[in-house]
Amino acid sequence: MRSESKSSAANSPTTAGQAPSPSPEPAAADRAARRAVTVFPLLVLAAGAAGLATPGTFSGWAPNVPYLLGVVMFCMGLTMTPRDFSGVAKRPWAVALGLVAHYVIMPGLGWLIANALGLSPQLAAGVILVGCAPSGTASNVVTYLARGDVALSVSVATVSTVLAPLVTPPLTLLLAGEFLPVDAESMVTDILKTVLLPVIGGLLVRLVAGRFIQRALGLLPWLSAVTIGVIVAIVVAASADAIKSAAALVLLAVVLHNGLGLALGYGAGKLARLGAPASRAMAFEVGMQNSGLAASLAAAHFSPLAALPAAVFSVWHNVSGAVVAAWMSYRARNRSSA
Repeated sequence: MRSESKSSAANSPTTAGQAPSPSPEPAAADRAARRAVTVFPLLVLAAGAAGLATPGTFSGWAPNVPYLLGVVMFCMGLTMTPRDFSGVAKRPWAVALGLVAHYVIMPGLGWLIANALGLSPQLAAGVILVGCAPSGTASNVVTYLARGDVALSVSVATVSTVLAPLVTPPLTLLLAGEFLPVDAESMVTDILKTVLLPVIGGLLVRLVAGRFIQRALGLLPWLSAVTIGVIVAIVVAASADAIKSAAALVLLAVVLHNGLGLALGYGAGKLARLGAPASRAMAFEVGMQNSGLAASLAAAHFSPLAALPAAVFSVWHNVSGAVVAAWMSYRARNRSSA
């Protein structure tokens, strides 16, 4: 759920180690992004409740999940500009560190948590797949709200998404292969079709019709939020019978996965001495995952039950992200005023 708020913040005059300064009069698109991030967990929670209460309503929608994810990723591409990629060349060390932290910490945590909690093979594979997914689509906006380094956040999120077809399938095979058979080649094809091609398509449309797209940027966070909500409803409906017995365990796994990811991501930034704003960005780029992609891949390659951790993660990481961002922003304001 990237939005123009990340572009406005990233395009403002910031330097490494400086948090973006929110404008006294935020643009309409920026306000829309803030509202979307706040409402998003409630919307997804309501969608999950609808899927649980009336599973028959969504039972025939499962084949549409990849196309719905394509809509989300197309919206992400529409928010991109060449400036997002130029930021990588300006700070290759910091971006590389963010990518390594993201694709080492979260997959490793997923495997450790799955084994520590003794999850069933389906749930274990689902938790690990969430960890192997690229950065979450709301991480840039949450970084902005936390007064973090938005330029770094955008760069890491962009590159992690572009690299997903090359990184997510082999990581899933390595870590989840002991639980379930993993067809890595087929997974590469699915990620190319549902992630990379829509993102590139959105970027090209933005380049060709930038003026028109600029006017619609305020609607994109809402379109992404509603679409992810529908994906969650479909995933929950497909595994409604198993949720009552597995919900508490899945929630525990998700809370541990996300919480440790946020903490270790922040710690990685601090350890590398990137500065406080960059460390805040690292926290969200590591701890927030593209759970929509994870749900789509789990449903397609494993089972509806394996997609359940991704559905729960989709709700939880936006709640925790908003809370942690508010806490970080509060601390940053207190330090700057001291």
